[in-house]
Amino acid sequence: MKRIVIFASGSGTNAENIIRHFKNHKSARVSLVLSNKENAGVFERCKNEQISCLYFKKADLTNSETILNLLKKEADFIVLAGFLLKVPENIIQAFPNKIINIHPALLPKYGGKGMYGINVHKAVKENSESQTGITIHFVNEHYDEGGIIFQATTLVEETDTPATIAAKVHELEYEHFPRVIEETIFKYA
Repeated sequence: MKRIVIFASGSGTNAENIIRHFKNHKSARVSLVLSNKENAGVFERCKNEQISCLYFKKADLTNSETILNLLKKEADFIVLAGFLLKVPENIIQAFPNKIINIHPALLPKYGGKGMYGINVHKAVKENSESQTGITIHFVNEHYDEGGIIFQATTLVEETDTPATIAAKVHELEYEHFPRVIEETIFKYA
């Protein structure tokens, strides 16, 4: 049984979708969710799905072996689902090609530090892009520069706002992220 640990910083809708996808899976399951935000919505979603969700301080991730040691016990694969902190090099080295992130744009466009959530969708609108989408990629030492696993696109209409663009992108995330995680886990197991 492959164990998935999810990192989430926000409301947890993608984490919940992933948990539900793997709930009755024969070969993989979400074993734990970790969050660096004490009051993140992901805690309530995990409670409803009966999945353990733990809060950690940034220092536990960046300045100690605390999170790395926990991951070595609990994870075969790591999924970032709306997680905003940079993953430290010691974790990346311990889990090569086993940390997956989703980004709400078509990388390499609109990636990097500070490019998350509505910031991305505002930039897409301001630059009059005709399409946007999602990129699912491996995590490396640089924000949003790991090897691309999968991309899906959606059209951006002139009448779209950053909020309507976000809604279109969320639909792509919910549709594709769990399936691509599953395929990737068994391809790189």
